[in-house]
This record gives sequence, C-alpha cells and structure tokens, in this order.
Amino acid sequence: MAAVSYKVACIAVLCMVAVAVAPYAEAAITCGMVQSKLAPCVTYLKSGGAVPPKCCSGVKGLNSLASTKPDRQQACQCIKNAAQQIPGINPGLASGLPGKCGVKIPYPISPSTDCSKYLSPPLSLTHIYTYTYTR
Repeated sequence: MAAVSYKVACIAVLCMVAVAVAPYAEAAITCGMVQSKLAPCVTYLKSGGAVPPKCCSGVKGLNSLASTKPDRQQACQCIKNAAQQIPGINPGLASGLPGKCGVKIPYPISPSTDCSKYLSPPLSLTHIYTYTYTR
C-alpha cells in the first residue's frame, strides 16, 4: 500500500511540475522554418500581381505550425527580421497576404506589430462572441 501511495505522490508532483513549466514553454518553430514557408511569397510581396499558389500553401502551413503562443511570437519575430533584411517589400501587400490566402489571423501584419501581444491561436466565433458580449 505504501508503494502505491508513493507512486501516486510522484505522479502528482510530476503533474504539478508540468503545469508550472507549461506557460514557459519555448517555441518549437524556427526562423528557418518560417523562411522556407514564406520564400515563395517574396516576389509577390515586392511586385504584387497574383499570389503564387506555393505562397498560399506556405502561409497556410506556417499558420498550422504556429499553433501555440510561443510559436506565434517566434514566427512573428522571424517575419519581422526577414522583412528588414529583404529590401522592397510592400507593407500593404504583406498585411493583405493572409486574407488573400484564406487565412484569418487575430493580429495585424505590420513592421510595428509588437510580437509579444495579439499572438494567441486564431479566434473562433465563440471567442469573438464571448469577448464582444461579456465586456
């Protein structure tokens, strides 16, 4: 009986540690992943025109990969850093790209976006309803 109690206590401690550490999880997404997903978009972001299908595939893939807040913050920062290194990117085209690819994100695409804010997973209608009608 003592062995069972000891095992239960160990499991309880492990669960508490997991819960305590979870908010401090690091991003699993890398800037290399972000760059490879968005590389097909560079020509469009500079010149406009039709959005290449591979660009939209990359946007959708990146949106799926960045499912946690740390991942979204990392992706945001990677995008901002990359945009600073690529001359000629049109901010207006960049801000409209998710919508053109059928992806809804709850934060603006802009050089001034604070990557530490806005970056929860995409909002569902339930989240919007709750936020709007409970304030």
